[in-house]
Amino acid sequence: MTHSTEKLINMIENKISSLPLNQEPQTLFEPIQYILSLGGKRIRPLLTLMASNLFSDDTEAALNAAIAIEVFHNFTLLHDDLMDKSDMRRGKQTVHKKWNPNTAILSGDAMLIEAYKYIAKVPVDVLPEALNLFTQTSMEVCQGQQYDMDFEERDDVSVEEYIAMIRLKTAVLVGCSLKMGALAANSSKQDADYLYDFGINIGLAFQLKDDLLDVYGETAKFGKKLGGDILNNKKTFLLIKALELSNKDQNEELNKWISLEKFDNDEKINAVKNIYNELNLKSIAESLMKKYYLAALNSLSAVSVADNKKTELTNLAESLMYREL
Repeated sequence: MTHSTEKLINMIENKISSLPLNQEPQTLFEPIQYILSLGGKRIRPLLTLMASNLFSDDTEAALNAAIAIEVFHNFTLLHDDLMDKSDMRRGKQTVHKKWNPNTAILSGDAMLIEAYKYIAKVPVDVLPEALNLFTQTSMEVCQGQQYDMDFEERDDVSVEEYIAMIRLKTAVLVGCSLKMGALAANSSKQDADYLYDFGINIGLAFQLKDDLLDVYGETAKFGKKLGGDILNNKKTFLLIKALELSNKDQNEELNKWISLEKFDNDEKINAVKNIYNELNLKSIAESLMKKYYLAALNSLSAVSVADNKKTELTNLAESLMYREL
């Protein structure tokens, strides 16, 4: 029986709300409760349960892995927001703004430990493989974050390097989420790998969409101020491609705004966005997203279960492609 997305999300929310986080000192655990209470799309744990449900009606076996992945993901957000100096997350203050940077660091560390506690509760027969997958993914996410930081000091980042970076920083956790669900349901190794590849490609498309939404989204729907990547000179696909395709005048304009230390925020965002528009970068990014989306669907089609059991995953992949937040 294929469970509805709504039912699976309810399972996740109920489990998160019952996590034993009312511990001392409250100054350590309250920020964890706070970030988890902000909700979000719960895409990663949902994918874990959906992947498990392809092979088993009993998704409870995958629930602890799903929670581990969601706690880990939110741990990375605490640290990412601090490193990126972001003020808002899901329409609310980030942890380092609501409390302080040290709290974001230490509460984030505690979340990583909590994540491992839940990975340790996966079915014992798949525990070694699940633990190896989770540990490898955790390290890859850190590698991706370091590349992202390194890129801010460089002016010669290529699109290929950027794709490799977002694969590590974003896509591997999506792939891990799906593969973890398959493992918990005792799928074949081949099917687990197909789902991992599906996740990698969806993750790449997801991050490219994130880059677009930061410039072309709506603040009320996106949950944070637009143009943050532009203000911080983040080496997104849009900026890297703009530097690659720009003519002499456009390149000089871009580099002027990149080098300025004092500027009007709206003026900088509008100036850079105008260059993006002149270069038709929104369409270029959407074409690349579609390439990864189609590759993802190809991997999903290879999974050896009936096509009608894959409908929920296919619909979710489509919704991520055309999301507004």
